Amino acid sequence: MKKQESEVRKTVVKIRMNADEKKSLKKWQQQSTERNMSNYIRKVVLQKPVVIQYRNQSADDFLRDMLALKKELNAAGNNFNQAVKKLHLLDKIPEFRVWLNMYDNSRKTLLEDIEEIKLRMGQLYQLWLQK
Repeated sequence: MKKQESEVRKTVVKIRMNADEKKSLKKWQQQSTERNMSNYIRKVVLQKPVVIQYRNQSADDFLRDMLALKKELNAAGNNFNQAVKKLHLLDKIPEFRVWLNMYDNSRKTLLEDIEEIKLRMGQLYQLWLQK
């Protein structure tokens, strides 16, 4: 697909900046939806609209907390799973068999609940990423 003659950019414009100015320009460009510095500068210079990404700080904080909770839930599930596996080694004692069966059912319920929480958190995370 060939660009029309009016779309081809042949003219190069150079500017000089110090390190702080370049850092500031890069920061502004990264806050916009423009991924290319040339497009960002072109829009600013030609006074075209530049879309700035808006982040909801309270939503970001909530998401960070939920991700930390997800890690803790995974760790709790793993620890519980390891404990039940170790108890399986003691199944030769009759009293442990009853206790083991009871906690094996609890383990399955806990792991199902953790998976449900992880699924819902993933859906919530994807929803926030779209905004």
